[in-house]
Amino acid sequence: MAAPLSRRDLEFLLYEWLDAEALTGRERFAEHSRETFDAVLELSEDLATKRFAPVNKLGDQHEPYVGDDGKVVLPEEITSGIAEFIKAGLTAGSFDESLGGMQLPTVVSRASSAWFQAANAGMSSYAFLSVGNANLLAEYGTPEQIDTWVRPMIEGRFFGTMCLSEPQAGSSLADITTKAQPQDDGTYRITGTKMWISAGEHELSENIVHLVLAKAPGGGPGVKGISLFIVPKYLADGTRNDVALVGLNHKMGNRATTNTLLNFGDGSHSPTDTPGAVGYLVGEEHRGLSYMFKMMNEARIGVGFLATALGYAGYLASLEYAKVRTQGRPVDQKDPASKPVPIIEHADVKRMLLAQKSYVEGALSLELYCSKLVDLQQTGDDDERSRTGLLLDVLTPIAKSWPSQWCLEANSLAIQVHGGYGYTKEFDVEQYYRDNRLNPIHEGAHGIHGLDLLGRKVVMAGGAGLSLLTETIGATIERAADNSQTDDTEAAEFATQLRGAVDQLVAATATAWSSGDPAVALANATAYLEAAGHIVVAWMWLEQLLAVGTKTGDFYDGKRAAARYFYRYELPKTRIQLDLVAALDRTTLDADPAWL
Repeated sequence: MAAPLSRRDLEFLLYEWLDAEALTGRERFAEHSRETFDAVLELSEDLATKRFAPVNKLGDQHEPYVGDDGKVVLPEEITSGIAEFIKAGLTAGSFDESLGGMQLPTVVSRASSAWFQAANAGMSSYAFLSVGNANLLAEYGTPEQIDTWVRPMIEGRFFGTMCLSEPQAGSSLADITTKAQPQDDGTYRITGTKMWISAGEHELSENIVHLVLAKAPGGGPGVKGISLFIVPKYLADGTRNDVALVGLNHKMGNRATTNTLLNFGDGSHSPTDTPGAVGYLVGEEHRGLSYMFKMMNEARIGVGFLATALGYAGYLASLEYAKVRTQGRPVDQKDPASKPVPIIEHADVKRMLLAQKSYVEGALSLELYCSKLVDLQQTGDDDERSRTGLLLDVLTPIAKSWPSQWCLEANSLAIQVHGGYGYTKEFDVEQYYRDNRLNPIHEGAHGIHGLDLLGRKVVMAGGAGLSLLTETIGATIERAADNSQTDDTEAAEFATQLRGAVDQLVAATATAWSSGDPAVALANATAYLEAAGHIVVAWMWLEQLLAVGTKTGDFYDGKRAAARYFYRYELPKTRIQLDLVAALDRTTLDADPAWL
């Protein structure tokens, strides 16, 4: 079995490109070193490959079910593997030492997590959702809430979820109907139903801490009326709260993660005489969505990482297969008696492998770059905090959506490399594809992130977000234009190509909004998102190429080949997409539903 991730690539990205070791010069990370970073990564690789990867198929074939006692049942191997993860202390990752955390840089903690996501997507989700939950409460919770709910999550005793969607509302959070009624003791009674709640019920932890969006009185209609509540499965005194599992959703992939429909306050487990589940307000009333964006944006980067990890695992599996599978002969070999060659010798198979490599290694660089921005934002001065925060805001919809689309395409190509074997259950790549197909929907579909990018992120603050992005990419272009860092002219050639793409992106953005009609401006927001994503990943490849410099060897030559593929095969696609955006095309806007 191929390793699910490349340790060599992680080391290159972390140390030769992003210089993660330099973060130890900042006070927050001063107790760390390259040695402590490597120790965490080695532990993660070892645990992921030994306890997570071997049961990936088991969790897919024996998905969770509800037993006769009403409890969710998971295979014992998954339960024990997660217990090993908790025992290793890896849930503590980037949390403050004062809370019992390791205080690792986010970029290192995310690299650690990627091993588990690549090894077993379904198994990894329980703990990582809890990390996002705990991060939100660590920032917005009261000291009592932090002591009661966050510390046990960091220890791995409690797990956590995010409860946003409802059956009738989906991603339209303005339309949620879950209600929160204030009580004299300062608590609230929560009533309503939440859908698609990952890790919403299980027996893996002592407690499950649900973060629930609900509407309290006086908030008015829409998202401005939403508040955020802690609604635990068990109250602090051990009393069962009125949170009931209605049923499990059966998904095409990522099956080892329970996905639930939950009722809050239906009377199944009422802890008091007053109807409703007991909830504790986070922060102020009617500001819940702004707080939840902390976890949502973290989860969006997490989905991007998950999509990347699954694409990477599929790429490595198909690469290994292509090296050992013999079939056919070179097109210039006419002797039928000659021996078949490994399929990796065929140009079209190399094309598919190069495409996968360019997608997954490009995506991984983007996700790690965003993770380092979190570290710089957390530890920088006011100016650095402002700039890195703004850049991260602009990149987040791309970091979620681009890997979800193109690393899924990598999985599709991995199946193609395997041929007929690729779509059989005996090989891993068909599961990687099914697992990854959920990610274009997780944490908002592409259309939502296209609207977010073109409708908000690139135009906010008078276009400051887009200006900062193009300025940052421009700095890389200027470095690459001076080809003294490389032994050929490719970097300068690619810099020129990237500059043209960036200029077209800026022009298309302005033209899209020139109509003054948001419906027209945003009609092709998804095409805009895809083009912007390709431009950003092309930037990531130029950055990697500069980090390679004049270094020699197969690894570095592979980086050059992947960058070359992306610039010649992929980046040119953005011209057509941005032409469409700039044309203010109304094809989709004007399509009558009766025609469809």
